[in-house]
Amino acid sequence: MTDVPFEQQAAPATPHRLDLRTSTSRLRRSFHPGLWISWGVIGIVAAFAVVPWLFTGHDPVDGSPLERRQAPSLVHWLGTDELGRDLFARIVYGAVNTLSGAVVAVAVGLVVGTLLGVVAGSSGRRIDDAVMRLVDVLLAVPALLLSLSIIILLGFGTVNAAIAVGVASVASFARLARAEVVRVRRSDYVEAAFGSGGRFFAVLWRHVLPNSLNAVLALAALQFGSAILQISTLGFLGYGAPPPTPEWGLLIAEGRNYISTAWWLTTFPGLFVVAAVLSANRISLSLRGRSA
Repeated sequence: MTDVPFEQQAAPATPHRLDLRTSTSRLRRSFHPGLWISWGVIGIVAAFAVVPWLFTGHDPVDGSPLERRQAPSLVHWLGTDELGRDLFARIVYGAVNTLSGAVVAVAVGLVVGTLLGVVAGSSGRRIDDAVMRLVDVLLAVPALLLSLSIIILLGFGTVNAAIAVGVASVASFARLARAEVVRVRRSDYVEAAFGSGGRFFAVLWRHVLPNSLNAVLALAALQFGSAILQISTLGFLGYGAPPPTPEWGLLIAEGRNYISTAWWLTTFPGLFVVAAVLSANRISLSLRGRSA
């Protein structure tokens, strides 16, 4: 074995170089262009709902009959509809109806479903069986059919449609919350908390719930995209916001009669729905990966 001259020996990596390489590799692993784009899309759509007047100066309700079904141009970026109303303005102002409905739907499903799941996972066998049989019944009914049944009882409108969509998602939240509560209750630190004299509700509040909600919140992000799609579907079927209120599903429904002569009336609202749903789903996948 020949000795390597001292001049040719590689210099040992200094701690500074190791820290720089480690931080660089972590930065590369943490940078996901698709995730950043998804957050950007959700941010833009949320800005549409909060401050729509910053994005367009056109009125979303009143239009000019002389500008009916004009193609996209510099004046009307996404064209005009059959009444001469600016389509981009109607999409921007319609974001608040679609997003608020999705938020209400997710809130209803999250609160009611998590409550049922916690009760089922932390109670005795009889209560657990009774709650889960109710959840099974809800899961046996298709979500759209259940939403239509509820909205017929409550009446039309964005809020009622949101409540109907939220009730349809209760079963998914309840099953996941119950599974997480059962898993956490069997952990060592929860057993130790009970063994050290901790009360049931105190242990449930301090230890079980905080460690059970990560997966549930990730499901809420996924349900947000699904709620946008379902709210738009109900609006397309005529169960959402009444005309002339701008709402994404209603915009698609109003433009379907002119799809051969004014393709932009259905294409652009549909693209906004697809972009919002895909972005919410991508964010949900990242949150689920962190909670795993």
